[in-house]
Amino acid sequence: MGWTIAILLGASVLQLSAAGTTPDWEKTITTLPRGNFPNPRPLVATYNFGWNDLVAATGEIRLDKSGDRLQLQGTGGTIGVVRALWKFDTHHRSLADATTLRPISMHQVDDVRGKTATTDITFSHDSLERIRTDTKSNKIPKPKTFSFDGGIFDMHSALLYLRSQPLREGDVYRLVVYPATTAYLTTLTVAGRETTTVGAGTYPAIKIDVRLNKIGKKRALEPHKKFRRASVWVSDDHYRLLLRVEASIFVGKVFTELQSVRFPDAAER
Repeated sequence: MGWTIAILLGASVLQLSAAGTTPDWEKTITTLPRGNFPNPRPLVATYNFGWNDLVAATGEIRLDKSGDRLQLQGTGGTIGVVRALWKFDTHHRSLADATTLRPISMHQVDDVRGKTATTDITFSHDSLERIRTDTKSNKIPKPKTFSFDGGIFDMHSALLYLRSQPLREGDVYRLVVYPATTAYLTTLTVAGRETTTVGAGTYPAIKIDVRLNKIGKKRALEPHKKFRRASVWVSDDHYRLLLRVEASIFVGKVFTELQSVRFPDAAER
């Protein structure tokens, strides 16, 4: 499925500017239960990340199921010339309930230029607690909390939930998503069907447009000045793989693209 590979290099590829605030935005949150589309098969997928036409980083994700939990493990980092300028590596692990697709926990370690930041989040249905440590900080980390009665997702569970839905053209889903350090109102609109070619091949695809607003301390929506728009392409088949993400930002276009995918359980059949 490969949905949350974007987490490996940060959720910024999905952050784009908003047109303004909506005082009653909390009333617009999607409250549908998970859809009927089956959970993804265990898989291993690789992705390229880039800026304009330059491949700047690579990543690998592994998705599997253990009991009643869906687990995503991911690694990624910059490569080549970009790595010489900005050395970055990330390791990510998240768990979601296989029945409800709600998040359980998230653990992420980011190594940037000699500094290591570790983020741990535990979720309940309508609240979370986050602890973040930094190897260059002498401060004792203090837990931070966030709550929302309509339910909170991390990136992994949000995209599992979206994947489970019918995804008919024109469908709109609004979710509160907490990727790592900040909560966002994420609006996803199914734009239509088309054929898309990526490194892994040519696929029938579902195009989904994305808007993202930061949720401020007083619940006011805040625009992101650096990000303009984003689109996601998902394979329109029984796998619903993440094929490509494109985001227009203030310095150009950033992308994530599927390069390969394999299903370990296929060898067992």
